Amino acid sequence: MTGPNPVDRGKAGSKLHVLTDGGGLPLVVAVSTANLHDSQVLLPLVASIPAIRSRCGPRRRRPDKLRADKAYDQPELRRFLRRRRIAVRIARRGVESTERLGRHRWKIERTIEGV
Repeated sequence: MTGPNPVDRGKAGSKLHVLTDGGGLPLVVAVSTANLHDSQVLLPLVASIPAIRSRCGPRRRRPDKLRADKAYDQPELRRFLRRRRIAVRIARRGVESTERLGRHRWKIERTIEGV
């Protein structure tokens, strides 16, 4: 699943995509080609979240909130997440700074180092 990376002048490359819970525990991991936009990987990642055991009640298949950076600010992604009743916390392009996401982003960075 490697493809030409536009930054590396056509060399083959790949990207690692990780979806974690609030504590940084990886739920879904995927590898994609380097030239594929990040927003195109979000739908399969969210759709492949496994059933998670909860303390009481049925197993959960969706998170309460999804936090993402500006690369995921696409209207169709927001509609998809709203239909699945997932609260969206995505920085808007040209409006919001990514500074506020830094409080939560370190969990993802820490998880990727361990993978």
